[in-house]
Amino acid sequence: MDTHPADTQSAFGFSGSWREFLPIALSNLALTIVTLGVYRFWGQVRERKYLWSHSRFIDAPLDWTGTGTELFVGFLMSAVLFGVPFFIINFGVQALALQGYGEIAGLITAAAFILIYFLVGVARFRALRYRLSRTYWRGIRGGSDNPGIQYGWSYIWKNAVGWLPLGLLIPWSMVSLWNERWKQMSFGSHQFDSTADFGGLMKRFLLFYLSPIIFFVVVFIALIVGGIGAAILGIGGAVFGGGAEPAQWVIASLILIVVATFYLILPMIWLIFYAKFYRVVVGSLTLEKLQFSFSASTQNWLLLFLGDFAIWFVASVISLTPIALIVAAFGLLDGIEIPRAGESTVAFEVAMTAGLLALIMIPLTLVGPFLRYRHWAFFMRHMEAYGEIDVGSLTQSDTRVNKHGEGLLDALDVGAF
Repeated sequence: MDTHPADTQSAFGFSGSWREFLPIALSNLALTIVTLGVYRFWGQVRERKYLWSHSRFIDAPLDWTGTGTELFVGFLMSAVLFGVPFFIINFGVQALALQGYGEIAGLITAAAFILIYFLVGVARFRALRYRLSRTYWRGIRGGSDNPGIQYGWSYIWKNAVGWLPLGLLIPWSMVSLWNERWKQMSFGSHQFDSTADFGGLMKRFLLFYLSPIIFFVVVFIALIVGGIGAAILGIGGAVFGGGAEPAQWVIASLILIVVATFYLILPMIWLIFYAKFYRVVVGSLTLEKLQFSFSASTQNWLLLFLGDFAIWFVASVISLTPIALIVAAFGLLDGIEIPRAGESTVAFEVAMTAGLLALIMIPLTLVGPFLRYRHWAFFMRHMEAYGEIDVGSLTQSDTRVNKHGEGLLDALDVGAF
């Protein structure tokens, strides 16, 4: 079966609709509330079954076969594995330090952080392995027999190498870890291969790396010149309503610039780098004679995250509206029959508190499912594959199938890719 760049139809496609997805999200939320959060793992399975079944590769849909029990068991295992180091850091180290064993406490803290970092690497590897093993296409699945232990150590030393030279080798560590992770994966009887090179990413990374330094030097010079000019012309007070001194004007401007830089400018520059990174690494991924690519530009990524921000903003406004209405209508509360002194007020207070919390939390809780929906649709609509695939030779994978899911990474909603 062949796919070529000239084909009018993409190898990947997504046919889902948020209107169809909404009942799933609402019912999952209701059941999660009723079960005090336990149902969320089974709810994620329902989400994935919908997303996978509406995703197409060439001429057949994908199928998700994971279970809520697997995700739940994986979460419990990860909670124990990550909880022990955190417990040691928070309680054991403090106790040793108070007793005068500062050096031992420092060594234990360092060892605990290294262990946590190792576990994060293993968890990232196994999250991808698990999702491939539960993703079926034409009855064929993926996976890996590698337990991810070696990748956990690589995750430590490659990130250390990336950060040690003042962070200049971060692109190398990101690309190297991507290649190592995917080279251990397979689909059916074929092995994935990834040969991404970080060289083409350095220009964009240096733009991100150097921009804060250049920006603050320019801003510092501008503020000095502007402050001197404001002092000479006496316009500092006019800018801030007559009461601000030139020094205050300089400080206020500096604060605004710093906030804008860290929350707007730097994320935008990082997005420019990350869009190129994702195109490079996915474009290096092959499966037998299939070559993958990812077409999303920086503008596409920007629109994705602006849409995410808009969803968060709307949900926040909706969740805060009940509080605003209560505050605005506070004088009308005298007409409500509140239990008098001596009568039981516990039930009334619990009901009022629960109702208010529900009104606040429900809109915010619905954000997560729709962000996952948007990100999956974005991924599927920008993925592409070229080359040919012999379905007859693509026999079933004989890799091991785990009995537990992605654990902590799943709980924190970290994507497999």
